[in-house]
Amino acid sequence: MSWLQPLAVVVHVLLAFGIIALVLLQRGKGAVAGAGFGAGASGTVFGARGSASFLSRTTAVLATLFFLSSLGLSYLFSHGAVPTSVMDRVATEQTQPGGNDGATATEAPAAQLPAAPATDVPALPATDSAPAAPVEAPAGQ
Repeated sequence: MSWLQPLAVVVHVLLAFGIIALVLLQRGKGAVAGAGFGAGASGTVFGARGSASFLSRTTAVLATLFFLSSLGLSYLFSHGAVPTSVMDRVATEQTQPGGNDGATATEAPAAQLPAAPATDVPALPATDSAPAAPVEAPAGQ
């Protein structure tokens, strides 16, 4: 399946370029205004009305193929997805047999936290009726 993904991407890009080219070849609704100045049907290759129907049908077919290739690409690339989150990778590694020599996450040593810094300000005991009020340090320190 390794050759199928790049081939599908190349086909998708070629369809996109084909749609762009066909849309740029089509005449817009404002092109009718030029007919009054002598530019009527002299520049058409497919006839007076043939170009609009031929190009619009071809564009519709290419657009349908483009949408189908978009769906196909999303299907192809979704099945080869690997976990992108760190939590997904950790969960996958822990569930694999033989990983960490049988150790689980609960058996890992706890991280050593630094001790809280000592302060000279005494703390007031909290009572049941009111929360403890913050104590301000003396102005001289």
